[in-house]
Amino acid sequence: MAHPIRIATAGWSVPRAVAEAFTAEGSVLRRYASGLNAVEINTAFYRPHRRATYERWAADTPADFAFAVKAPRTMTHERRLRDCAVPMAAFLDEIAGLGGKLGPVLLQLPPSLAFDAPTAEAFLDLWRGRFGGATVLELRHASWFTDPVDALLTRFEIARVAADPALSPRAARPGGWPGLVYYRLHGSPVMYDSPYPPADLDTLAATLAATGRDAPAWCVFDNTRLGAAAADALALKARLPPISSSE
Repeated sequence: MAHPIRIATAGWSVPRAVAEAFTAEGSVLRRYASGLNAVEINTAFYRPHRRATYERWAADTPADFAFAVKAPRTMTHERRLRDCAVPMAAFLDEIAGLGGKLGPVLLQLPPSLAFDAPTAEAFLDLWRGRFGGATVLELRHASWFTDPVDALLTRFEIARVAADPALSPRAARPGGWPGLVYYRLHGSPVMYDSPYPPADLDTLAATLAATGRDAPAWCVFDNTRLGAAAADALALKARLPPISSSE
């Protein structure tokens, strides 16, 4: 049986240009969830949300909807994977409010953070000691894109994000643990602005359809600044079979 394919944008919005693809009633989140089956919560990277807020978001979406959550920059950018026990515990308590609708947690590392094996292993060991759910790592320093790093991620069942634009051909492909695939598309040639051309969406749809036979797959559009993300997500959804709409 094929795994569900989740198509999402970074944050939820209903741009006027594609508003007719969504219901006209309810909160913005409820309207968004009428057209797409997942979303990535980016605001958690910048500030905490109360557990009750996550509970409200979960209650405001359909049963088959799922949330990815971007982990706080406190852990990844400020503490740079060191001494993270306290903020980690707080974050995990908050997102538990999503219940069964919690999808992957996204850990995005800063471009300046090079791979250091003891630090990475200690952090991942702490993470897995506290959280057993789906986890993806977005890496932005070239030193992480090696076979030993992929082996480390596989050992901890952490999937490596396939990103666009990518630092290298390897960075454009999923890596790490193969039990989850997560594409994160920021727009190119202009990050956060550019929409993806139809030919690129055709290729992506074929890749996701093939991937979904082996592992759950997510595709998150982060080209949100001018509203392209929602249009791209809907266009990709239209290129996939109905299995992508629900579990």
